[in-house]
Amino acid sequence: MSPSPTFSFEFFPPKTVEGTEKLRNTRRQLAQFKPEFFSVTFGAGGTTQDGTLATVLEIKSEGFQAAPHLSCIGATRANVAQLLQTYRDNGIRRIVALRGDIPSGMVEFGEFRYANELVEFIRAEHGDWFHIEVAAYPEYHPQARSAHDDIANFVRKAQAGADSAMTQYFFNPDAYFAFVDEVRARGVEIPIVPGIMPINNFTQLARFSDACGAEIPRWLRLKLQSYGDDSASIKALGLDVITDLCRKLLDGGAPGLHFYTLNAAGNVSTIWQRLGLDAR
Repeated sequence: MSPSPTFSFEFFPPKTVEGTEKLRNTRRQLAQFKPEFFSVTFGAGGTTQDGTLATVLEIKSEGFQAAPHLSCIGATRANVAQLLQTYRDNGIRRIVALRGDIPSGMVEFGEFRYANELVEFIRAEHGDWFHIEVAAYPEYHPQARSAHDDIANFVRKAQAGADSAMTQYFFNPDAYFAFVDEVRARGVEIPIVPGIMPINNFTQLARFSDACGAEIPRWLRLKLQSYGDDSASIKALGLDVITDLCRKLLDGGAPGLHFYTLNAAGNVSTIWQRLGLDAR
């Protein structure tokens, strides 16, 4: 019998007092869904390190499991070791280990070049203390030299000691299932949880998608564009599309869903209710 699906929600560290309070309200709304964990992003080169730490510790103090993102680009082994020890000292048991984006103008990568090296380092330093999440790209990483190379990169992360993976968001469920089949054929058995991006603003979505390599299907892009500034129609279509995507993924055997919330609860809550996840 397959285990019950697990659900998680991702936040970014707020930069203002108002943003901090908004995120607290968002967490209160999403906490009712009893997520497996809340994850908190981390800027490449440590650009949001303090905000990530503060947010993670606040989530932990509220009684929830928090999973800080840890980016290795621009990092040294010493500062990664220090941060990992800080998290361990505060009872954090889950880490999202990423290579991270390369900031504009950066020449030196730091002491880690790839996420598998970070995973190996965490395992060497802390054994099984941390549950290590890594990233997966069903439509392939935009900087990968080829689809073959990207699959090989993911396999290396799994072999380095990752416990599970969460994917970049996508809108084509076939891409996810094909990716899972391909890595399973290469011996990777860790859970691979689909990343879900609710649709609320087309301009923002197009910008994110162009940057991360997530394909917006042509029909969906044209339909969203046709609504112009009609935010209500964009939101309504987005809810229909994402709810249908989530249903297909869960019915197809996905081990859960990881929602990119953008620090807002409204769309995620509506999708959750439409899926009838409370009944699960």
